[in-house]
Amino acid sequence: MTLNRRNLLAAAAATPIAAGLPLSGARAQAQNTIRIGVLNDQSGLYRDLSGPGSTQAVRQAIQDSGVTQRGINVEVVQADHQNRPDVGSTVARQWIDRDGVDVIVDVPTSSVALAVNTVVRERNKVFLNSGAATSDLTGAQCSPNTVHWTYDTWMLARGTGGAMVRAGGDTWFFLTADYAFGHALERDTAEFVRSAGGRVLGQVRTPFPGTTDFSSYLVQAQASRAKVIGLANAGGDTINSIKQAAEFGLTRRGVKLAGLLVFVTDVHSLGLQTAQGLVLTETFYWDLNDRTRALTQRLGNMPGGLRPTMVQAGCYSAVLHYLKAAADMGAQQAKASGIETVNRMKAMPTDDDAFGQGSIRPDGRKIHPAYLFEVKTPGESRGAWDYYKLLSTVPADEAFRPLAQGGCSLVRT
Repeated sequence: MTLNRRNLLAAAAATPIAAGLPLSGARAQAQNTIRIGVLNDQSGLYRDLSGPGSTQAVRQAIQDSGVTQRGINVEVVQADHQNRPDVGSTVARQWIDRDGVDVIVDVPTSSVALAVNTVVRERNKVFLNSGAATSDLTGAQCSPNTVHWTYDTWMLARGTGGAMVRAGGDTWFFLTADYAFGHALERDTAEFVRSAGGRVLGQVRTPFPGTTDFSSYLVQAQASRAKVIGLANAGGDTINSIKQAAEFGLTRRGVKLAGLLVFVTDVHSLGLQTAQGLVLTETFYWDLNDRTRALTQRLGNMPGGLRPTMVQAGCYSAVLHYLKAAADMGAQQAKASGIETVNRMKAMPTDDDAFGQGSIRPDGRKIHPAYLFEVKTPGESRGAWDYYKLLSTVPADEAFRPLAQGGCSLVRT
């Protein structure tokens, strides 16, 4: 869905608040109606990992929460931020100021998420980030109105970057998407490489959005003679980078590719013949355990016949916990203050079929385990979407940056 004024007006018109109700009844219903805005990439390179599938996950969370049986109405609107911070912040302002949106969910593309983070804080609403990766959201840019749910660049760097160095990949060259996410992922991974005794031989910034041809960048990486090419990108950029590296024969020459952010939908697009052997870090995999399989069954096929990604699972989990908090404190109070609602969320332990048990720290970082996976060979796969084998589990208290190291102003030292 492409963002335009017509779509936003249509979303606003969808509310039944004043449809034939007396004024007092309309006001009462409005006070007891929570509006959730799903803001993400509905049409670009992050559509499959986020997009309409995130909205589907949010709707499932509403159903599973049972809040409607407790007298709380929940409405959902969605929009495409086109991976542009100006578009994302404009939608956020209009949703909150005009359309009565109480919580904004997902928001992949870190530059957009940082812009939305500011708008939501100014207006004292709630931001449940699942799609954006920058660890700055729980560091220098932390907010009392924001929870960073699913993953972040520090976690990815520790998981995949650390594993590659331990396996002998001690010299690196980065292909980095030229925006906040890529910069943060390169920064965090480079710190792990250097702390483990490795060296960064160079980096090149790739336009975002705006390129599908990575050949010249891969030539520069090859010329550096680095053992590992770190792909500090995501979605379609990662897919194209890996495909073109295979066409160049880089892996046949012994160069290792570190897909620092790879989703199950990326592996599906690449195919096991190309993706086999990739090491990656995720916090959710549909076939991880009985609970993830149960959630996947309830969700059904995501748009395009895909399986849910960790971003979409994060949208489900975050909204489910938010609604539990809202029901606990009452819809009217939850709508009145985003800070109070986030504080209630932090005070309550989390538990759901996507991530199991967890918690939310004072800096807004949602804590749960992370998993280091290796992509199976075609011969190892038992059927459709059987793509990962588990290498190791990173416990929840080790998976994310230590609380004292983030520089978040919400953390008392």
